[in-house]
Amino acid sequence: MRDRYNVIPVFLALCLHGALFAALVLVYDFSRPVMPAVPLAIKATLVQEETPRRRPEPPPRQPEPEPEPVQEPEPEPEPDLAEEERLRAAAEEAKRQQDLQAERDRIAREQAAERDRQQKADAERKRREEEELERRRAEAERQRVEEIERQRLENERRRREAEEAERQRRLQEELTAEQQRLDAMNAGAMARYMYALQQKIERNWIQPPSAGADTSCEVSVRQLPNGEVVSVVVESCNGDENVRRSVEAAVYKASPLPQPEDPSLFERNLRFIFEPTQ
Repeated sequence: MRDRYNVIPVFLALCLHGALFAALVLVYDFSRPVMPAVPLAIKATLVQEETPRRRPEPPPRQPEPEPEPVQEPEPEPEPDLAEEERLRAAAEEAKRQQDLQAERDRIAREQAAERDRQQKADAERKRREEEELERRRAEAERQRVEEIERQRLENERRRREAEEAERQRRLQEELTAEQQRLDAMNAGAMARYMYALQQKIERNWIQPPSAGADTSCEVSVRQLPNGEVVSVVVESCNGDENVRRSVEAAVYKASPLPQPEDPSLFERNLRFIFEPTQ
């Protein structure tokens, strides 16, 4: 019985320690890291006092086994609100940065597309300007060529008109001169001119022995406006070579030839028949 009474204080001490442990667990600050509970191991040794020997007593009852301390379940840690808020803020910041980067990438793509479009537009505008410039140059060159051709045709027309006017003028002058010559011939001026020409050549003619009484030679004379003889050709003659040479020499000696009374009767290329009188 006495041994049983000695066990009770030990049990009470264990209960007291358990209550204190539970109180510590309840007031534990969950905001701090929870340390694992370490079970308290208390060992007790029963000491029996020696008593005088008495009559044998019945064997003491075996002490009941000490109850094992009840392991209180560790409370689940409360969620760390600050950590969750930090993680949520970090996730939102990462999402914001991702959205911002995506927006920057979109803007960069749009700017690149706009630059490409602008470059294409500038290239197309430059190509059109070059085509327009080339077209204007070609048009200016065409107009220049047309103007040159028009001017050439105009100059050709004017030249033809001038030549035609000059030809008409010369023709008119020739007709007028011919008419004057005819009039002079009809008036006897041509006959007098031929007679004066025949007389001067005959005065300078040295008749060769082979010349007959009927000597007749056709003579072509080229003379200057003052009557100076340039060349003499006896084209046909009924005399021999001596007669031909004598007629040529007579014409050269007669230079300058007499001038007609009417200037219209003068001819550079004079053609007449030389028939000396006996």
